Amino acid sequence: MQGKRGLIMGVANDHSIAWGIAKACADQGAELAFTYQGDAFGRRVTPLAESVGSKLVLPADVADEASLDAVFGELEKEWGQLDFLVHAIAYSDKNELKGRYLDTTRKNFHQTMDISCFSFVDIARRAAPMMRAGGSMVTLTYAGAERVMPNYNVMGVAKAALEASVRYMAVDLGRDGIRVNAISAGPMRTLAGSAISDAKTVLNWNLTHAPLKQPIELEDVGGAGLYLLSDLSRSVTGEVHHVDAGYNVVGMPQARDLDKDLVGKGYAKVAKARNGGRSNGANADNDASGTSAATDAAE
Repeated sequence: MQGKRGLIMGVANDHSIAWGIAKACADQGAELAFTYQGDAFGRRVTPLAESVGSKLVLPADVADEASLDAVFGELEKEWGQLDFLVHAIAYSDKNELKGRYLDTTRKNFHQTMDISCFSFVDIARRAAPMMRAGGSMVTLTYAGAERVMPNYNVMGVAKAALEASVRYMAVDLGRDGIRVNAISAGPMRTLAGSAISDAKTVLNWNLTHAPLKQPIELEDVGGAGLYLLSDLSRSVTGEVHHVDAGYNVVGMPQARDLDKDLVGKGYAKVAKARNGGRSNGANADNDASGTSAATDAAE
């Protein structure tokens, strides 16, 4: 990454995924610029930026066109060229991440989509002209874009739109030598992750049921980001790169990873209810017709 210059947007603190990616790139010689929103985040981001030798730390509000124009005007003046972009920005009213997705308000739906999805498109449109020699853009997504996850609701819908945007922008920008990809990290102890109710349960579930049976560390995602931003991935674009210990490939956890007593009692309770209070007399383990009946009852 020697001689490369990149913009990092979305660092909140030293536990942020964006910081893990930034640190990995800086360790390989990249020159970085950072943005922040509000004075509180500015006080956190500035010392981190200084620790990797960055002199460009700029305020940015992704919902404000003038603010983004100012950021890229400053980058054009100071650098003139950009090699890579990291977009790690998302927002939703955390009160609407609980309960039913159906109860999402129009206001929060629009705001969530604007900040969590459209901001990447808006920023990429400004960054692309500065990538005169080609470049790479990376954003962050999550499993909730692909499957229903607890307490994620409209954010999952926004992340699904973000992943679709990655594919469309990969086609739009490919002829200019600009690659666009996303990283889908597993549950981690970040500021964004802590906003999700029952985050500890989600962390433990992933740890138990992912094939590798290991937590996702900041360095893991940082390394993936470095790969996607560097020439090592020069033929990779339009992809969602999972860094989740393999959880994305699991359809149903292995029996040995489940609480068998809980699962058994849960099945028996549902089957009895579906049969009008009568227990299912068929042996689902040994009788083919019993298996069929058990399946019907469980559905």
